[in-house]
Amino acid sequence: MSHNEMLRTESIGKLLMRFSFPAIVGMVVNALYNIVDRIYIGWIGPLAMTGIGLSLPLMTLMMGFGMLVGIGAGSRISIRLGQDRHEDAEKILGNAFTLLFIIMGIVMVLGLTFKTPLLYLFGASEATFDYANDYLTIILCGSIFQGLGFGMTGVIRSEGHPKIAMFTTLAAAITNIILDPIFIFLFKMGISGAALATIIAQFLSMSIVIYHFTKGKSRLKLHRRNLKLNFSIVLSIISIGMSPFFMQVAASVVTVISNNALKTTGGDIAISAMTVIQSIAIFFLMPIFGINQGTQPVVGFNYGAKEYKRVKKALIMATTAGVAIATTGFLLTQLFTEPLIRIFNSDPELIRVATKGMKTFLIMLPLVGFQIISANYFQAVGKAPKAIFLSLLRQVLVLIPLLLILPKYFGLDGVWYAGPTADLIASILTGIFIFNEMRHLEES
Repeated sequence: MSHNEMLRTESIGKLLMRFSFPAIVGMVVNALYNIVDRIYIGWIGPLAMTGIGLSLPLMTLMMGFGMLVGIGAGSRISIRLGQDRHEDAEKILGNAFTLLFIIMGIVMVLGLTFKTPLLYLFGASEATFDYANDYLTIILCGSIFQGLGFGMTGVIRSEGHPKIAMFTTLAAAITNIILDPIFIFLFKMGISGAALATIIAQFLSMSIVIYHFTKGKSRLKLHRRNLKLNFSIVLSIISIGMSPFFMQVAASVVTVISNNALKTTGGDIAISAMTVIQSIAIFFLMPIFGINQGTQPVVGFNYGAKEYKRVKKALIMATTAGVAIATTGFLLTQLFTEPLIRIFNSDPELIRVATKGMKTFLIMLPLVGFQIISANYFQAVGKAPKAIFLSLLRQVLVLIPLLLILPKYFGLDGVWYAGPTADLIASILTGIFIFNEMRHLEES
């Protein structure tokens, strides 16, 4: 059975499992290596963990650029393959590669030039600046590795090679986990060692991606003629990729506002506590992103082929799985709050602040699974305006105003209240969008 025939005729359940399982494994391992990375850094001390929290806005933005091109190109490639337009898909691939290289090169230069004022803008203090600066300097030097490795892995999945995409993520994750303790403790490099281990792992990921599209099993090949940027292709990539990109930009802005609110109401230890909370939460969110990645080629292809019943079924199954995973995360974080925090650091003040914060901040976690899957659906079917609106809804339209207002009246508790309040409001509005889309699919 050909790849296109499989996407058109195989049961939706099997397709989602075939494409999502490798992505979920890859994402869970990716989450694990981020968590392990932060556990090692946490053992250096609470202020080192704060340094990571201060670096997150720029690191989140870097990931956003990878999503801008990777998800945008992946969605367009899936649709072109569904339309049997192989040559057009290869043109998109070549343009995506060049675009990522240029964007991440610019990010590296600008980031290294302005990192000092940026870190103070992100909430750094005299006690935490050196930790954040040492870490971020090395991470920025690996910007191109991260962009190509992360961004193009999504394209590998979209063209029908989820296992290779999973292997790419696994190879990078395992490399990072092995190198972390060696560089941090054996070579006594501290937080700089953690950053060096990360960019070496990202270089490996990028190398696997390049091999796949030049000499590997890919049906799509990188040709020199397709590396020259074409304005219409770049625009088509960006129009779809804008949704996840804006979501990451919004997350970056939220982190900056949150860090400053945390610093004002709770000091450096509150930023460290939020970093721990987010590290634990991301472990449960990453599998949902894996479902997203596995769902995209299935939904995109069948939407392009006008198989709307299959599109609707895929959406329902993906949403159910996403909510189930998020609910599991909610139960674990509410029942085992303190033991989870102690994995990162046993500082009594950190445990006190993070325990209260986690129980409050993650109380609406089950709704997040629904939000993520819904926004991804509109990306997959090429409805960029709706995808962008839903992506920005929680982070920009709701959460940012709450972070600016609530801490003034409730102090540190106001920061913890902002997250679940935003989740509830955003979920209600997202539900309206999805209900209308389901009705449209039934009519079609």
